[in-house]
Amino acid sequence: MPSSLLVVLQFVALVAVALPAGAPAWHPLGWVPLAASGALGAWTLAHNRPGNFGMFPEPRANARLVTSGPYAWVRHPMYLAVLLFAAGLVVGWRGPTHAAAFALLAVVLHAKAGREERLLRQRFPEYAAYAARTARIVPGLR
Repeated sequence: MPSSLLVVLQFVALVAVALPAGAPAWHPLGWVPLAASGALGAWTLAHNRPGNFGMFPEPRANARLVTSGPYAWVRHPMYLAVLLFAAGLVVGWRGPTHAAAFALLAVVLHAKAGREERLLRQRFPEYAAYAARTARIVPGLR
């Protein structure tokens, strides 16, 4: 699947999760994963230098492999932050459309991570060992 299609699907799924249309009133438990998402996203951005990653799964020309900080726990902490954000919206809005969009988003991010990892293995010889000891997106799940 082309990278541009993965990015478009990711955006569509996020928009669908975020729309309150047809949802009951906001449930306050939705703020818990939203706060976790913000904290993880901030930690990741603070730990990784700007410009080292982007929206597309292809590594940038001047990319470096980061394996510490949040990357010591998961190989794709920004994907986890996006999923936590979407989970907060699903919990908050509690609509079946939101849950379906979340499932689509999870599938798209899994595919995007797979593509990115194939390219990272080619670019960084040490990536295979890092991947063997670190969860992909969810801590504890390889």
